[in-house]
Formats: sequence, C-alpha cells, structure tokens
Amino acid sequence: MNEELILVPEMQARRALRNHALRLHVLAPHGAWLGCGALRVLRLKINEDRSADIVAGYESYRPL
Repeated sequence: MNEELILVPEMQARRALRNHALRLHVLAPHGAWLGCGALRVLRLKINEDRSADIVAGYESYRPL
C-alpha cells in the first residue's frame, strides 16, 4: 500500500487511510515561501499501531 500512495494528492491519501490515525508533516524550504500546486505525499509510513505518518510537499514553491 505504501508505494501506491507516493506522489498522490494528500487528500486522496487521507481518504485511502481513513481507518488509520494520521500524522501529517508538510515539508517546506527554509525561509518565506509560498507552496504552489497540489500538496502531494512524499513519504508514507504505516506504524505497528496502525497509525500512519505522512510527509507531504507542494509541487513547487515561490519566494515571498
């Protein structure tokens, strides 16, 4: 299941993992940036307690 959800939109991944407790981390560059495009899953880890850790990032970033 993990590989199937990489790079999908974050909302689609949350729907697929609706039976899991989720922790969402958004990866962003250091400084003042604006995330552009879709928020996509970059890394997914299903834990032994059936919770899931999602690391997501935007398709691109623009400096503010």
